Amino acid sequence: MIKFLRRISLLEGMSYLALLVAAIAKRLGGSDLGVQLLGPVHGVLYVIYGLGILRAFDEHLGWTFWKAVAAGFIGALPFGAFWVERQWLAPADKRALEPASA
Repeated sequence: MIKFLRRISLLEGMSYLALLVAAIAKRLGGSDLGVQLLGPVHGVLYVIYGLGILRAFDEHLGWTFWKAVAAGFIGALPFGAFWVERQWLAPADKRALEPASA
């Protein structure tokens, strides 16, 4: 589950950045096709990200509810999903792979 969350977090972050680039291009007189295509893709990925965090925060990640809420808010910021993946999800993934001490 943690690997899935890491992948979704990265995809969500990339889609956000692509959407920002498309929005800037649109404002500079370009087509709005990029925004029309990337907006819904980013929206779906963010919903999957948020639902995944809510599903896994306690059992798989060992987070408090408030840390999960913070991950949702941070993920809504540019580069935030990358930060959550690197600072919180990657260490949790590493801990999950370590053998349990006897």
